[in-house]
Amino acid sequence: MQHFKSLGREFSIGSQSKELFHNHSKDFIDLIKSIGDSKSKSEEDRIVFNQIQTLKIQLTEPNIPNRNIKECIIRLLYIEMLGHDASFGYIHAVNITHHDDLKLKRTGYLAVTLFLHENHDLIILIVNTIQKDLKSDNYLVVCAALNAVCRLINEDTIPAVLPQVVKLLGHSKEAVRKKAVMALHRFFQTSPSSVSHLVANFRKRLCDNDPGVMGAALCPLFDLVTIDADSYKDLVVTFVNILKQVVERRLPKNYDYHQMPAPFIQVKLLKILALLGSGDKKASENMYTVLGDIIRKSDSSTNIGNAVLYECIRCVSSIYPNPMLLEAAADVIAKFLKSDSHNLKYMGIDALGRLIKLSLNIAEQHQLAVIDCLEDPDDTMKRKTFELLYKMTKSSNVEVIVDRMIDYMTSINDDHYKAYIASRCVELSEQFAPSNHWFIQTINKVFEHAGDVVNIKVAHNLMRLIAEGFGEDDDAKYSQLRSSAVESYLRIIGEPKLPSVFLQVICWVLGEYGTADGKYSASYMSGKLCDIAEAYSNDETVKVLLKPNLLVIRKGGNSKCILFRETLIIIGQFLSILWLH
Repeated sequence: MQHFKSLGREFSIGSQSKELFHNHSKDFIDLIKSIGDSKSKSEEDRIVFNQIQTLKIQLTEPNIPNRNIKECIIRLLYIEMLGHDASFGYIHAVNITHHDDLKLKRTGYLAVTLFLHENHDLIILIVNTIQKDLKSDNYLVVCAALNAVCRLINEDTIPAVLPQVVKLLGHSKEAVRKKAVMALHRFFQTSPSSVSHLVANFRKRLCDNDPGVMGAALCPLFDLVTIDADSYKDLVVTFVNILKQVVERRLPKNYDYHQMPAPFIQVKLLKILALLGSGDKKASENMYTVLGDIIRKSDSSTNIGNAVLYECIRCVSSIYPNPMLLEAAADVIAKFLKSDSHNLKYMGIDALGRLIKLSLNIAEQHQLAVIDCLEDPDDTMKRKTFELLYKMTKSSNVEVIVDRMIDYMTSINDDHYKAYIASRCVELSEQFAPSNHWFIQTINKVFEHAGDVVNIKVAHNLMRLIAEGFGEDDDAKYSQLRSSAVESYLRIIGEPKLPSVFLQVICWVLGEYGTADGKYSASYMSGKLCDIAEAYSNDETVKVLLKPNLLVIRKGGNSKCILFRETLIIIGQFLSILWLH
């Protein structure tokens, strides 16, 4: 058995492969083998360059045999696939699309669809050929022409082939009808106004006897429903009936994939139903039964089965809510989250994020599993989990979730993302804080772990909250909040190095409220502020904050601060500066 390498893959030339290659020359097979065996890019480039020179000579030979011209075009395809320029041979690919020989014509169409784009200068040379081939009695020729139509016909040339394509929607061969639907869909994407009067044909193809044609019609219908769902509400029952037939395995076996009945058709139908059922109770009620059947019958042991389940959950979360379906979807999500597969966990996180928009209580039973996903080594998973935790936070779980968020923040090296996490933690703490003490402690942790990447607005908001409270008319709570902040900051100032932004908050709080409850004297508090000034003497921010109006007297290694009133004045001035910015 011979072995060849192509594009980094190894192919075995067994009985089936020999049949594939037996029509090609030994030189062609040697070319493939030599490229596969090349040890460097430069060696590969040399081989391809030599081949290009050979092809330029061969393609200019008069009366070149059909077999040789076909092989030359295939070599050109191979050269382009390897990233080299084969534009010198494009015209030869165009020319063989005019040939009567079926193999040459199909090879030519294959080549031009890969070589050219819809606005290429050579397109005009094949439009007449496409028109003629669309009328051919050989359905293989018609299919080849339709392939070219889907790839190469632009807005200007649509009118030239549109009548033939519409006529082919009623062709006796299902392959032709399917490709005609695809071509019409392509026209709609390229120039909606040119086929707006023909969209009813997509509705008709839903009733086609061939499931492949029906499946092809779902793609343009999805686009149309996305644009204007109300105009297609009357098709809800039709889509549901088709989906029911698929789930009940009424389609031929050749549409199964890994024992799943027509999963790709199922996915497309679920996407359409999700759009049609959004906010529409009557339309959604028609879908409940079949969606429940999909959840029960789908095989969760295969990737394709899980893909269908995931799409079904997305549909359930989009249509008018049904408690039983939401519960069934939550059970599927639980399996995703408990899986060892990163992909399934990610699907579970994403799906749960959709369901909690309908009912926040659904997330409670999965809270611990979601939090554990923050320990996943995959960064994308962590970010997705973080966003979900942010959405599912409330007063009963804020302590657990925010603490884990802060732990997660410490492992982040990206300062921009760390600042984002810090702002989210602060936002949740402000909204759901169970106590003033917890709030202050949490914000302290954010500043300590995030450092100076914390947005200055966080410091401003914190000082505003300490000054104004949480919007409640309760002086006792205000006093408790400020006292808690003072006690906390008196403990913190002894730490070796504090972020500059955090120092600003500490100095302001101690200056404004350090003596407010009478527990600490002015001289004691002024001494603490002097300690800060001395410990951070190299910090320009601290100098701006304290030095101008702070007289430091050094005696026996101790620093004492006088004129505490002036200290409060300068801190007040600094607060004004912060507010202005």
